[in-house]
Amino acid sequence: MQYLVSVIDDKIEPGRTDRQPAISEFNERLIAEGYWVFAGGLADTDAATVVDNRGEQAVISDGPFVESKEYLAGIWVWDVPDLDVALELATEASKVCARKIEVRPFR
Repeated sequence: MQYLVSVIDDKIEPGRTDRQPAISEFNERLIAEGYWVFAGGLADTDAATVVDNRGEQAVISDGPFVESKEYLAGIWVWDVPDLDVALELATEASKVCARKIEVRPFR
């Protein structure tokens, strides 16, 4: 089963910035255990562009879709046997990257 694992940061109380070595080590373990599908960090929300083409003309606007103190800072996609394994890994991931983690299955 594949899960989207979202890393949630906070503009008011951001996660620590010294976590990259620990994150890299965690990622290497995910790869070695066969759980890794994809991962990536995202640019700050100031770099976001929203495209809405539901009307007569496309509307393109700068900035994030939603203004919020919390934002999506990065993602993993994991292929694990079940939700229990995903939550166990997410618990470790939260500690490793010093941020909240959201786990959602793909349909």
